[in-house]
Amino acid sequence: MIEFKNVNITLSGRKILNDISLKINKGEVFCIVGRSGVGKSVMIKQLVGLLWPQTGSIKFMGREVTAMTDSELMQLRKECGMVFQNATLFDSMTCIENVALPLVKHHKMTFKEAEEKAHMYMSMVGVGHLANREPSVLGPGLKKLVSIARTLTMEPKAILFDEPTTGLDPLAARKFDELVKGSLFKTGVTQVVVSHDVRSIFDIANRVAMLHNGSLHFSGTPQELETSGDNVVNSFIKGEPID
Repeated sequence: MIEFKNVNITLSGRKILNDISLKINKGEVFCIVGRSGVGKSVMIKQLVGLLWPQTGSIKFMGREVTAMTDSELMQLRKECGMVFQNATLFDSMTCIENVALPLVKHHKMTFKEAEEKAHMYMSMVGVGHLANREPSVLGPGLKKLVSIARTLTMEPKAILFDEPTTGLDPLAARKFDELVKGSLFKTGVTQVVVSHDVRSIFDIANRVAMLHNGSLHFSGTPQELETSGDNVVNSFIKGEPID
């Protein structure tokens, strides 16, 4: 479904990604891991055209992202939803109004129709009871779940999560993991999760790619990651400084 081939990008004079190539299969949970600042978020921002590589190819469902027009990128962002670190909800609207907004804007539904569908997705991720609450009164974990419900309204083929458990308490982080490997996995949507949360990686991933010093240092299953014997990988798993 997703392919990066020989991707290179330099930002502010610093080489962020160096000749990165990997493939992500349809329906899998694929985690991109590594220390802060290694280019994990840069990778998924390139996938939806928020950043551009200097060289290389990025494909989504066989289509070359780097060659897309503005209108094609708008369509891509409906098919490949992105959930940012911050929930990016409108505090002046209720949660259900936030979730219903894309349905009104892009599917031309009446607000009543959009609200009914929005409530279905909110219930799916476990926040249906928060429909009439305002985001400003919610904790970061619940905000993130509302944001995921909003992304699901577009019925994307893939969802990109940028550090989804950062800033969450352990209980909220585990609820996110349960959602990824439960309700979302059952829908067949491809999930790409950028993370440095080691527990979450082992709980949810089908496959893992680790970035280090701008390069793809490891690619394989969580079990292969755990038993790799590589010093860089082991230091990351243990949360120790890399020698």
